[in-house]
Amino acid sequence: MSEPESEPKSRPKSEPSPQAAQPIVEALHAIASRSQARFYLPGHKGGQGAPDILREALGETVWRWDLPELPDFDTLAIPTGAIAEAQTLAARAFGADRTWFLCNGSTAGVIAALSATCRPGDRVLMPRNVHRSAISGLVQCGAVPVFAAPSIAAPDIDPDWNIDRGLQPEAVARALDRHPELAAIFLVSPNYYGLSCDLPAIVRLARAAEVHRNSPLPVIVDAAHGSHFPFHSDLPAAALAAGADVAIESTHKTLGALSQASMLHLKGDRVDADRLDRALSLVQSTSPNALLLASLDAARHQMATAGRDWLDRTLHCADRLRAGAIACGWPVWHPSATAKIASSVASSDERFDRTRITLRTQDFGLSGYSADDWLYERGVAAELPTDRHLTFVVTLGNTDADVDRALEALRGLKALRSTGDRAPDLAIDLDTAAWPELSEPELSPRDAFFAETETIVLAQSRDRICADTLCPYPPGIPLLFPGERITAQSIAALENIAGSGGTITGWPGAGQVRVVRRARMAGGS
Repeated sequence: MSEPESEPKSRPKSEPSPQAAQPIVEALHAIASRSQARFYLPGHKGGQGAPDILREALGETVWRWDLPELPDFDTLAIPTGAIAEAQTLAARAFGADRTWFLCNGSTAGVIAALSATCRPGDRVLMPRNVHRSAISGLVQCGAVPVFAAPSIAAPDIDPDWNIDRGLQPEAVARALDRHPELAAIFLVSPNYYGLSCDLPAIVRLARAAEVHRNSPLPVIVDAAHGSHFPFHSDLPAAALAAGADVAIESTHKTLGALSQASMLHLKGDRVDADRLDRALSLVQSTSPNALLLASLDAARHQMATAGRDWLDRTLHCADRLRAGAIACGWPVWHPSATAKIASSVASSDERFDRTRITLRTQDFGLSGYSADDWLYERGVAAELPTDRHLTFVVTLGNTDADVDRALEALRGLKALRSTGDRAPDLAIDLDTAAWPELSEPELSPRDAFFAETETIVLAQSRDRICADTLCPYPPGIPLLFPGERITAQSIAALENIAGSGGTITGWPGAGQVRVVRRARMAGGS
């Protein structure tokens, strides 16, 4: 591959593309450039009342662009001007029929999507590795999750790396056979390691089920890590292109938007757009940050006009980092290869995003946490450490200089270790928790959330109903959800992981768990 330009630019065209417009950016620029006596909010009034230290650090423009929903701008809740135009352009660029800009992150989109498709008591199929926002969505809408647990056997789990490969079509087929009344299928794709589900196969199953039930079965995808997919042919298919009805993407994660700026995309008519509007009104701020909206508009413009060039450079950097890490002896994960043969830069797996580079640190006596700390002290910051490995995410913001610095640090770390230093296997066997293939909590997450609770010692919690989401790292898959009964196996797994140096989120205190004292239903019964 020839080395991409250091700063990709749009290719010249005979006629300007509609995607060349930036409605929000242009509107904010025009308003901010106008001389005004501002008697509207926010209180800093274009930066005149901003704290000196922030005004000096951020500059004048950012404050002048921090505008409310003025008549010559637009309103996010009912857009008719610049925001409406920008969302229409985004829908075309990302392959949607309609797109909503999100100022409260993908969390808002996930909650809204579940609220728009599920009613209290409905059942929704989802994997156990869902983001906690999906549980928040169930609390809001009152639906009951049908959890599909990964099997320790391939293809669900890569046992050498302890990485979940995602919900398999076979598991979806069994769930549909057992629960033909499902209101929706909720998926996470791609996962943190860059692997997408077999979405086309899962969508086909959903469409076939619709014939027998004579009602729609929407497929919702938490695609937070896949917003860059539509803009390069060497990346996996985007969720909508693979047949999903709704996709929620974190534009700030893999593209150039500001943190907290995301998009919700809708395709087809299986999900009511009006219900999505209403659901979003519950979770979106009534004072949306204009800078976040502008960053979504600009990120769309950047990808729609020069995305291929930007992603050429991104893939070039990712391939260099992967090849360099392999060359100096680090095992690198690939979903279609074992750890011993994962040495090819080129990927034959069309569902794998090769901008994710996961190194197994355990072979050199290191947890991902300790390796991450060592690298961070030397100016190299990775994205995700676990007990066995460390994941780097290469995006359009990375450069060859970043890759050079990372490889120098990795060579330095490797020189301090040897394969004889292999660390003990700290990861818990995923079968220890004895998850059933399909399971439902005894209380809905909503009922567990609104129940009276108490905090007790984990060791004394057997047979109690959990009130929180407990997610251990390793393996990074929630072990307990609100409404599930705590078993001896889950207690042992949590204690084993905590004792091995892992982290558990959702604890009110180390070694403690919040449980339901008396289940007071959301409806008041």
